[in-house]
Amino acid sequence: MNGSPDPYRLVPGAPDSPVILHVPHSSRVVPAGVREGIVLDDAALERELDHITDSHTARIAAEAAALAANGPGRKEPWRFVNGLSRLVVDPERFPDDREEMRAVGMGAVYTRTTHGKPLRPDGHPEEPLIDRYFHPYAAAMTDAVARRLEATGRAVIIDVHSYPGERLPYELHGDGPRPPVCLGHDSFHTLPELLAHAEKAFAGFGGTGVNSPFSGTYVPLKYYGTDRRVGALMIEIRRDVYMTEPGGPAGPGLHRVAAALAELVDAVTGAPPT
Repeated sequence: MNGSPDPYRLVPGAPDSPVILHVPHSSRVVPAGVREGIVLDDAALERELDHITDSHTARIAAEAAALAANGPGRKEPWRFVNGLSRLVVDPERFPDDREEMRAVGMGAVYTRTTHGKPLRPDGHPEEPLIDRYFHPYAAAMTDAVARRLEATGRAVIIDVHSYPGERLPYELHGDGPRPPVCLGHDSFHTLPELLAHAEKAFAGFGGTGVNSPFSGTYVPLKYYGTDRRVGALMIEIRRDVYMTEPGGPAGPGLHRVAAALAELVDAVTGAPPT
């Protein structure tokens, strides 16, 4: 959890692909300077990372991208991958009072754990973390979307997440269905055909649901609610579908998930069926 890792990376895809696979929560890396501001001991921090990390989702995205690049007419998607844990900052939260998760201490800078325990001391300043990590990440993701718009006339962000089979205490809306695949839908940025493509691609996992237990999807604030050229959909895979919970190894389900994600990418890019 130490060292100076890259805070994020953009992995190029096909020049004419509009798709960005966004992987914000796969890393467990907490830089040493950030670790100093976390009150958990090492063992407790590892347990928290088990619960809060979308384990193996970077691998799912990488495998899906490789599959989508294999074959005539197919287009490899771009990938934007967070290199740091969401315990550093969560790049998908609003950085201000618009964020409802602030009510449970999990705004852009978390102050509470998944089980409501202190993560950072009361009064811990958010601004240094927001300035160092949140804003540069947001700017880089905004630029990645701008480049897809410039190259193809559209951008489609597919947000790659996972979630636990059992509700954790921090979940504000965890009392609804927990399907094998939850599709996060935004009324402005998720066109019906994008949602339909996802429902078809993930139909073989025992059911999909929409906006339960997690809703919405990520769009950079520059485009959020204003630019319909930017499409977006969140894919939330229930963790027991592809891994051992919490924080355990991936199983064979990971390859099925990656194949379904590649099928969705093909549908979005208009690639011929394989």
